[in-house]
Amino acid sequence: MKPYKPLLVLLLLLPVMAHSANTPCSGKKGGINHCEGTKFVCNDGSTSASTKDCTAYSELGSSQSVKPISTTTPVTPEPTLSDKVIKLDYEGFTVWVDCSRRGAVKFQYNAQHDTGNAKRLDKFYLDPNVPSECQQTSANAYGSKYDRGHLVPANHLDSSATAIKQTNFMTNILPQSANMNRGAWLLTEEIVECYRDIDELLVIGGVVWGNNPSDDYFVQSHGVKTPDAFWKVIIRGTGQDERAIAWIVPNSQEATRKNLDKYLVTVDEVEKVTGEKIPVADYAKHDKPSQSWLIPYGCNKG
Repeated sequence: MKPYKPLLVLLLLLPVMAHSANTPCSGKKGGINHCEGTKFVCNDGSTSASTKDCTAYSELGSSQSVKPISTTTPVTPEPTLSDKVIKLDYEGFTVWVDCSRRGAVKFQYNAQHDTGNAKRLDKFYLDPNVPSECQQTSANAYGSKYDRGHLVPANHLDSSATAIKQTNFMTNILPQSANMNRGAWLLTEEIVECYRDIDELLVIGGVVWGNNPSDDYFVQSHGVKTPDAFWKVIIRGTGQDERAIAWIVPNSQEATRKNLDKYLVTVDEVEKVTGEKIPVADYAKHDKPSQSWLIPYGCNKG
């Protein structure tokens, strides 16, 4: 592997040096385990000195009561039903599933420094702990040039074989156009993969279901419609150094890798489209970079 170019590395690390001391449960503390009031409790049992509000940091939307993410969640999470939406706390990530749609509506996880290399699985599964009426009826491939597309990718949780398997639960899978899944959406995942080695990231995303029956090919085979688009927000830094980038990616064959910049939006636009409240400082909600974050030279995307 070629070494990083010194100037690029320095530019990437400048925001990190300003706030790394305030990143909750980083380094040897092993990540966030749970909240006690506004404080972060780390996986090593210590309480983080971070000045961030744990409740606000883990909040996904103002319309839901959201538990903090736990990286020690049991293999078989117990779903909690609120209206028609089930919140599923898997190991290292959370997915919200709309039972009326048999599919996810949003997801959230912390992307921390890459320390693992667990093997990705080829097999997909129905979640045995989710009511059958709240998930897809089959784990088989979709076909018709649509992939079993991940909301939370296995590669970002490759320090845990359990998490790897859980990312292949169909509660974390939806029909994604092959070009989109392997193109624009994959590039957003590679950006997370590279930048998580520079700074801890908060990744929040979800689904724009829309109302386009012309591409609902999998209602009979899987019980699920095809979403119109997917959105993702990546947040890094804190205080005056907080930065965010957001996309709304159409679920189409045109959503190739080279077209990702066309789908850049502000966090404010995501909130207006989805009705979600994204935990980003107000000053950062209206910023839209001219291009997606560049993949650092020499980044190991594996």
